[in-house]
Amino acid sequence: MNNVRKAPMKPNKIVSREEWLTAGKAFLAKEKAHMREGDRLAAERRGLPWLKIEKSYTFETEQGRKALADLFNGRGQLVVHHLMYGPEWNAACPSCSFQAEHIDGPAQHLSHHNVTIVAVSRAPLARILTYKSRMGWRFEWVSSFGSDFNYDFQVSFTKEQIDQRRVDYNFGTITTDGRYIIEELPGVSVFLKDEGGNVLLTYSTYARGLDMLLGTHHYLDLTPEGRNVAGYPGWPRRHDEYAASSTTMTLSDPQTRTIVPRSAD
Repeated sequence: MNNVRKAPMKPNKIVSREEWLTAGKAFLAKEKAHMREGDRLAAERRGLPWLKIEKSYTFETEQGRKALADLFNGRGQLVVHHLMYGPEWNAACPSCSFQAEHIDGPAQHLSHHNVTIVAVSRAPLARILTYKSRMGWRFEWVSSFGSDFNYDFQVSFTKEQIDQRRVDYNFGTITTDGRYIIEELPGVSVFLKDEGGNVLLTYSTYARGLDMLLGTHHYLDLTPEGRNVAGYPGWPRRHDEYAASSTTMTLSDPQTRTIVPRSAD
């Protein structure tokens, strides 16, 4: 199990309780300012214009074929996790599996707040359900195999794009970065169904924008060591693979590729 840091952590200054409280209060003021700015940004996000979805999309689900509007499951808002799972892959990528670990808990509460969460991948439904069972997840995960959905939402890319070493990802801000030249990439899209039954795209986020949903990262941010990506090669992994030797990780294989966005992505 690869859970030991490569290098010792540099210790901070040890102070008296009074000094500790003084430093904590000063930092608390910065945390409150950061939270208030986050509130303002969230309000601005809610105020973004909406895009009406004119194209018809259908998905293979455990209950049969469903349209995008059906995925709302009777609620007014829909959050779609675009999880990286290609049609020929045997498993979803480790990064998206890590992302998926943060769905089931919130979904139990969001379903009582007019929000449905589903995951969408291009893998055939049978492969999705097999992997979902292996991971022990409960959330709805559907297949967009054979449709343009992933391509239209710029989370899947053609072989021609890959061969040309150029993609259009994260609103066109990521195009030639080699870490992202791959047929499948992650994202989240948010939809609203209006009173007329129209489906409206209200928000999408990609790359490090997904970090806001990854509670594990935020726990690490509370710790002295922090995320320390360099100290834990191959992290995160699928939760049933941590006991495996790190030598089994083949980073050139998209099924084992872990994408760690930089702060600017």
